[in-house]
Amino acid sequence: MKRSNLCVFVLLLLSGLAFANAALANTAQKAEQSSPNNGQSTSAPAQSAQPTGDGVFKANCGRCHVPPMVIPPRITGTVLMHMRTRARLSRQDEQLLLKYMAP
Repeated sequence: MKRSNLCVFVLLLLSGLAFANAALANTAQKAEQSSPNNGQSTSAPAQSAQPTGDGVFKANCGRCHVPPMVIPPRITGTVLMHMRTRARLSRQDEQLLLKYMAP
């Protein structure tokens, strides 16, 4: 008798999980269909824009530093190399920042 109760419980649990999974899939499908861009990514146009030194500074350095930073031109490269490793910047971002901070 106990074994049959356990089997019924397991069957009810599995059917409930299947129902919940179907409901979630239906909700996700409706959300995808109702999106204004019909499933197309909106990040593609943003990636085509060329980054600038100002944008890189605001996105990375601006978290801790005030934008009009004054660093003597002699040490700007050294500071940027140090901060590149700290902020995990790419080589391209480092070059853009160098041109921005020491034109």
